[in-house]
Amino acid sequence: VQLQASGGGLVQAGGSLRLSCAASGSSSSISIGGMGWYRQAPGKQRELVATITSIGATNYADSVKGRFTISRDNAKKMVYLQMNSLNAEDTAVYYCLAEIRERVGRPYRGYWGQGTLVTVSS
Repeated sequence: VQLQASGGGLVQAGGSLRLSCAASGSSSSISIGGMGWYRQAPGKQRELVATITSIGATNYADSVKGRFTISRDNAKKMVYLQMNSLNAEDTAVYYCLAEIRERVGRPYRGYWGQGTLVTVSS
């Protein structure tokens, strides 16, 4: 199982970016539970940004509420993070996380994507 994140880049303060994360695996019976985005700024611990359950219930860090929107496409096995009104404090490496069951009968376990860098210039 792999998670591939993309969409990071350099943006000016006030701008927008959309991150994407695709899950893939060799088994046709792969099942994905909760998905989410985390971020880690230089010198800081990794923190939760937003999560979304398999049925679409969402949760956001207070710092991004009203600016970021998490969504998912279950058919495509993807999760997205639309980021608006970006500011310098949003600069970080963003990681996607997914709870994945590789095949029926196996437990769900967490998988991390490789991270995508978001840099917001002020």
